[in-house]
Amino acid sequence: MHLPPGLTLSIEDAPAEADIDVLPEGLEAFNEAAWPGHQPWGTLAVFLRDAGRIRGGLHCETYAGWMFLRYFWLDAPLRQAGLGADIVAAAEQRARERGCHSAYVDTFSFQAPGFYQRQGYVEFARLPYPPKGERIWLRKPLTDGAP
Repeated sequence: MHLPPGLTLSIEDAPAEADIDVLPEGLEAFNEAAWPGHQPWGTLAVFLRDAGRIRGGLHCETYAGWMFLRYFWLDAPLRQAGLGADIVAAAEQRARERGCHSAYVDTFSFQAPGFYQRQGYVEFARLPYPPKGERIWLRKPLTDGAP
């Protein structure tokens, strides 16, 4: 690798949060220059609590009309009771309120692709993920006329 004078390359397994924050801030500045007034990044979470203890929930990010469902977990004794669908529906509603037209999620074949399909998500990509299963991406329109 030939770096210009003064530059160094570092590979870090535990980078400082402040260092990581420089990347989306730089990217967002670039995006705003190319696409003024676009919807900013937003964090969204829905929690199911029992006496203050989190028993399930999800964490999403919204950006540029899309909701990305990053993490979703429900304590095993609470599964199969419709609570997961309620949590996802609550996040989708808040995403619509933020101006999102669509949602997407990735899951492993041994996790919950069938759950997301029952919520109206449709597969759009799949990659092998040895040694266990496949990684699957699904999407769902949240509004009429969504792309």
